[in-house]
Amino acid sequence: MTVITNTVKHDLCIGCGLCAALCPQDILAMEWNRYGEYNPVEVSPCTTECGLCSKVCPFAADSGENEDTIGERLYGAVPGIQHRPETGYYLTSYVGYSEKHRPTSASGGVATWLLETLLAEGVVDHVICVAPTGDPGRLFSFRVFDTPEDVRTGAGSAYYPVELSGVVRTVLEVPGRYAVTGLPCFIKAIRLAQQRNKKLRERIVVTVGLTCGQLKSRHFTDYVAALAGVQGRVMGVRYRGKSPDHPASNYHYAFTTADGGEHRIFWNKGIAEAWGNRWFTPKACSYCDDVFAECADVTCMDAWLSDYYNNPSGTSLLIVRASNILNLIRQNNDLDQLSIAAIDISRVIQSQNGVIKDKRRDLAYRLHLAASMGGIAPKKRIQPNNGDNLINRKKLRTIVGMQKQSRQFIRNNCYSVTDIRRIRREMYWKIILLRFIRLLDFSASIYHYFLQRFLKD
Repeated sequence: MTVITNTVKHDLCIGCGLCAALCPQDILAMEWNRYGEYNPVEVSPCTTECGLCSKVCPFAADSGENEDTIGERLYGAVPGIQHRPETGYYLTSYVGYSEKHRPTSASGGVATWLLETLLAEGVVDHVICVAPTGDPGRLFSFRVFDTPEDVRTGAGSAYYPVELSGVVRTVLEVPGRYAVTGLPCFIKAIRLAQQRNKKLRERIVVTVGLTCGQLKSRHFTDYVAALAGVQGRVMGVRYRGKSPDHPASNYHYAFTTADGGEHRIFWNKGIAEAWGNRWFTPKACSYCDDVFAECADVTCMDAWLSDYYNNPSGTSLLIVRASNILNLIRQNNDLDQLSIAAIDISRVIQSQNGVIKDKRRDLAYRLHLAASMGGIAPKKRIQPNNGDNLINRKKLRTIVGMQKQSRQFIRNNCYSVTDIRRIRREMYWKIILLRFIRLLDFSASIYHYFLQRFLKD
């Protein structure tokens, strides 16, 4: 089966682009679908049915690989390696920042520092990361950089669809050693591709993962821009702006328009509602169980811990799995290029508790829901489970409904994503219901807490 019949037709494609890059017939191209997400399309008929496209797909419904099997092959024999079910394999974990890169980065700037240092110290010849394009029809893309100065243009987060087909073709055509950054599913796809392509095994020598709760379609950016008051076409966006009078957790999006104007909106002014309720989120994200990019040599993330999230400058957490990355960090920390310290892995896990709940316990129910409705879902390490919490089940069903409804606006061509009042009006009763459910959930938690204290006393 091809990736079109195996993944795309079941709405499970995440748009990574590895299938298009590796297709031996070169018949796949990555294009926007009607939801504002990338999908492969056949530009000519497949004549060989070799199946390579499905074998490198991170969400193939019949895949026999998962992050545990891939991680064991990559890191299982590394001296000193440890394993946690939440994080996968790890050598150690760090918390801190790079003072030089912190102001322009989403969190503490350690990911940007690492990519620049890999180039500067000759560990790699090229860095592949996401950067702005200046093209309003495609605001961000993966690009290949050869200097630390160029890498800096890719600092910061991009909650926008990107795909790897073009840069992977570059890796296959241009010899050299590459470092690649990516979300968990993208890194998994690279690892699957490396198993089947010698050039990718030899040339991609460092993978830098980023923790992820969900991807967003390009219509998410349009929607938030409209919330911010943008009326013209968005020419550029910075998703994680920092303000000295706001904690790191209340960052802002800054949109630029063709006339040079800038419009800002903070997380708690409407972004959180769309994000937390999974509006404009690809369906494939509903079936992801990898929080910490378990297939990556090193994973970077925000320090969402009480000690750090009130600091407006931002702080990074790292999980290191590869010995060469660990040595690089230790050498440069001694030279005061970094301000980082070891942190217990349990605290790193704590920092992502919300995402872990979503990708483990809540995923079990979403898998059950898909099966009960006759849907197709990829095989995951989490087993389907109906759960025993009626309130949580109702909450998850409501969010699944909102996610689906937000994508229907575009598919049906009945609504404009910038028509905020119509979108929110259509969502109104689900929003009210969800608020009520969350209030019930909170009340139940308080009740159980005091009941346990009473029984204990």
